[in-house]
Amino acid sequence: MKIGYPCINRSIGCTANATFRLKNYSEENLVEKVKNNLDCLMQILKYNKQKNLLFFRISSVIVPFGSHPICKFDWQKYFKNEFKTIGNYIKENNFRISMHPDQFTLINAKDEFIVKRSIAELNYHCEILDLMSLDNTAKIQIHVGGVYGDKEAAITRFIHNYNLLPEKIKKRLVVENDDFSYSLKDCLRIHRACGIPILFDTFHHECLNNNESIHDALLYTKSTWKKEDGEMMVDYSTQKQEARRGTHTEHIDINHFKKFLEIAKNINFDIMLEIKDKEESALEVKKEIEC
Repeated sequence: MKIGYPCINRSIGCTANATFRLKNYSEENLVEKVKNNLDCLMQILKYNKQKNLLFFRISSVIVPFGSHPICKFDWQKYFKNEFKTIGNYIKENNFRISMHPDQFTLINAKDEFIVKRSIAELNYHCEILDLMSLDNTAKIQIHVGGVYGDKEAAITRFIHNYNLLPEKIKKRLVVENDDFSYSLKDCLRIHRACGIPILFDTFHHECLNNNESIHDALLYTKSTWKKEDGEMMVDYSTQKQEARRGTHTEHIDINHFKKFLEIAKNINFDIMLEIKDKEESALEVKKEIEC
């Protein structure tokens, strides 16, 4: 099991998701922020290597406005060597990498313009991973999307549009069960129709399910991953007390996690801790696993 956390490290004094407002767009701003983000990403990876945290989710804004029509700058060529260096470090140290576009990436949208922009965003994420020369085990996770008043039609649109995607996107894409609209059962239905692997979110499953146990859910999900996809990816968190349902906890509930580990015994996967204090909880989990 590789243990990870998403996007931000709060211990090293830099951020790999620096950005700026669209109204302030300029090539100078872009170059400055991308250089910062890549430098900090390398620092995070070195920290993670030292701590043996070998799963990391790279921020979607590593290149601010990288998929936006306003961006005409050839950032791929300009930062080619930096991406290659980071990719080599990732491969040399056997990291697992993922990315997660924001909630506005909706390939099942009714609006064709939104679908077009979503595909551009997915292509941008693929470019990041391709520039690092990472294989198909580096995944991009998305949700099914909106319901739009007709869930059946929304699922059909997802399947249809997924099948039209370029192969370079399809080989990296995984779909995640959510906490409000699309359960694991819905994702399994989509998988059966188009073959997309499912990233299982344990917290979302607690919020929305069809009475599947966590153990059975993990087995169902694992069956959707092929050898070339790598180990199954799992997102883990718990409910923050006295907060809106579905709000991620600030710090790991280690007793809940120990129970989860017991349930998941003998099932292999890499785990992303979607917990707000990031590496602090990841280090506590690592300590628990090593005991």
